[in-house]
Amino acid sequence: MRKILVTGAGGYIGSTLAQLLLEAGYQVSGLDRYFFGKKLLGDMLEAESFTPVVKDIRDVTPDDLAGVDAVCDLAALSNDPTGDLDPQLTFAINHAGRVHVANMAKRAGVGRYVLASSCSVYGYGDDGQLDESSEPHPITTYAKANMAAERDILPMAAPGFCVTILRQATVFGVSKRMRFDLVINLMTLSAVEKGRLFVTGGGRQWRPLVHVSDAAQAFLRVLEADASKVNAEIFNVGLTNMQVRGIAYSVREAIPFPIEMQIVPDDPDKRNYNVSFDKFASVLGHSPCVTVAEGVKEIYEALKLGQIAAEPWTYTVAWYKGLLEAKALVDRVMINGRLL
Repeated sequence: MRKILVTGAGGYIGSTLAQLLLEAGYQVSGLDRYFFGKKLLGDMLEAESFTPVVKDIRDVTPDDLAGVDAVCDLAALSNDPTGDLDPQLTFAINHAGRVHVANMAKRAGVGRYVLASSCSVYGYGDDGQLDESSEPHPITTYAKANMAAERDILPMAAPGFCVTILRQATVFGVSKRMRFDLVINLMTLSAVEKGRLFVTGGGRQWRPLVHVSDAAQAFLRVLEADASKVNAEIFNVGLTNMQVRGIAYSVREAIPFPIEMQIVPDDPDKRNYNVSFDKFASVLGHSPCVTVAEGVKEIYEALKLGQIAAEPWTYTVAWYKGLLEAKALVDRVMINGRLL
């Protein structure tokens, strides 16, 4: 296996995965709309073994997959709040778009396909830990679209087409395409910039967590595993589970100056799930290792050194909303196909 197509290569996890694959000696085609700009990829753009492909996953053809040995399908309108901006569009991309990529990959003779799903499909759970056999209860549009993609793609698995689904925990840490709309990243930014952080919903909600580098490593482990171990399988990918209040305490303790913490009791977000990662560790022989404290310190140092900053594109919902509003404005003022 030499050539990997990564959809969503300009995203938070996708850019980290593309870099990891390049370092592991693979040729990488990074297919993305690059809504956040290709320049975020930095030195990757100069690598001979990396080819950026500006394309929508809904338009992928077998020709785009010629010579590709495996597909890591991460392209999606990411996270729960973003999915609710335009539910129809979310399903068109996160469900139908990814089913289309899987179909094209199988038709093109690609040997492996790995889908980036989310632990958010569990929605809520009982007191015990949820494993891959637990019944999903997706609450948000994003989670429902992920669930629909899983159900349509997993049956495509065959001896010559290895399909694996990775349900990823809530991700944190520094990435080329940085995000500050994820719980640990956002709390750390607030602590550094404002000296305070907010805990919504009383902080009793459980969240599974994983560092972005460990999330990327999970894809590599699946790609390099014997197909008999991972074909037609679903794996939860994460390091640990913490209540939101516990996350806040961890962030506060990792920052080297006093931080005020405020508990806000009301929150419309009803997601609450505690997830088991035992299957991935047992089958793949590997577990994520970057702790929450290490991730917080990493973000703090990067902010302090000016390596990352709270830019408009680091807030996914606001960025997508701005794009949609800009398109609507352009559509209103266009005359005979001309803007100016």
